[in-house]
Amino acid sequence: MDNPLSLGFEETPLLVAVLTYVGYGILTIFGYLRDFLRNWGVENCHVARERDEQKDFVPLYQDFENFYTRNLYMRIRDNWNRPICSVPGAKMDLVERTSKDYNWTFEHTGKVVKDVINMGSYNYLGFAENTGRCADNATGSTHKYGVGVGSTRSEMGNLDIHEELEQLVARFLGVESSMAFGMGFATNSMNIPALAGKGCLILSDELNHASLALGARLSGATIRVFKHNNMVSLEKLLRDAIVHGQPRTHRPWKKMLILVEGIYSMEGSIVRLPEVIALKKHYKAYLYLDEAHSIGALGPRGGGVVDYFGLDPKDVDIMMGTFTKSFGAAGGYIGGKRELIDYLRSHSHSSIYATAMSPPVSQQIITSMKIIMGEDNTTLGAERLKQLSENTTYFRRKLREMGFIIYGNNDSPVVPMMLYMPAKIGAFGREMLKRNIGTVVVGFPATPIIESRARFCVSAAHTRDMLDTVSHRSETRRKDTDFYVVLESGPVQLM
Repeated sequence: MDNPLSLGFEETPLLVAVLTYVGYGILTIFGYLRDFLRNWGVENCHVARERDEQKDFVPLYQDFENFYTRNLYMRIRDNWNRPICSVPGAKMDLVERTSKDYNWTFEHTGKVVKDVINMGSYNYLGFAENTGRCADNATGSTHKYGVGVGSTRSEMGNLDIHEELEQLVARFLGVESSMAFGMGFATNSMNIPALAGKGCLILSDELNHASLALGARLSGATIRVFKHNNMVSLEKLLRDAIVHGQPRTHRPWKKMLILVEGIYSMEGSIVRLPEVIALKKHYKAYLYLDEAHSIGALGPRGGGVVDYFGLDPKDVDIMMGTFTKSFGAAGGYIGGKRELIDYLRSHSHSSIYATAMSPPVSQQIITSMKIIMGEDNTTLGAERLKQLSENTTYFRRKLREMGFIIYGNNDSPVVPMMLYMPAKIGAFGREMLKRNIGTVVVGFPATPIIESRARFCVSAAHTRDMLDTVSHRSETRRKDTDFYVVLESGPVQLM
């Protein structure tokens, strides 16, 4: 294994940065021109607007906030929300669609694009299947319990399968107790407010997921952001918090909570967890670790970033993760001390008010987790973990050898490949689909304005031939678009 703390973040070349800003500038100018033509009725306006009879009302939304959506996002909207009509495994089938009005509306042609190599789903261990042990057990669970529960866990929705799941998760994580939730996003956004409040300080990595940011804001605690994976920045905030205390009163903070992720989904970087734990111990803070992308995908046992670094789970106060990725299911969990979980059962909004997890989803998690742990009396879990690691290393090496700029840690199955220019976002996604490869392309505001990228998610289900095909097609696409001029792209065509 390479140095676990080695990360690659190549700075954007100056010429590329300048051309990227020029590209966005041209798109903005043409956007204002289109808005001018729409205002005078020269061009058709497809965007939702306030009615004329509501002109004296306060606007429901600010029109300028939709400028980016109207004039930039719409030009490349065909790269997202593509309808899938099969299991999103290593390969998938897509419903073909066309647009006659520059992506404002879509029409289905009735055709299906078969066997598209899926490089976008978080199917790290290949458990997104409709055949096999997981699917069979989930089907049996549906026959026994039905699909829905129709109640919260605290009322009439607490099933024995939920109890079994939570005990299994605790054993998998190596903690005293755990708690499962029906939605991964709500696991963060609804539980952080139960753990921190007014008079508390939250220290959050600048690239944390939106669910962590929302949970921190809903808590009412003071939020301070440190630079991504920068321990010097984090330590400075911790030291200042202790020295100066709360604003105005300078009283000590009631609680200091550090929020980090295991693998950052847009950067492919792995948290510097040993250093974070050392800082949190030294400054008497608490640590909240979001392992949405790392649980099941990292470590010799698939135990996430804690397992990857060989650390003691007891050193992480709140272990959070989701079942939506490596386990091929839905929902999330929180693990930790028994006192913590007992507290959350009676104080978490996601526990008290949310409907209990669907039984077939619970069974999917139980079956896949037992396979990973080897409790199914097979070596299938170990084989998938090994295959994912080998695929990740191979794919990253191939892209680097071809000259691509990729971000993140060498062991991270999330592989961002830099595109930079706005015209290349749509061009790359469309051309890859023509070659039967489904990719995720991302641009501003999800990334910094000069750091647009394509993001590949490697799976244990991918074969070496599939990865070779993707890397070869990517190289072909790069050669085609090396001198791709912004004015030649779809985004600047007048509608």
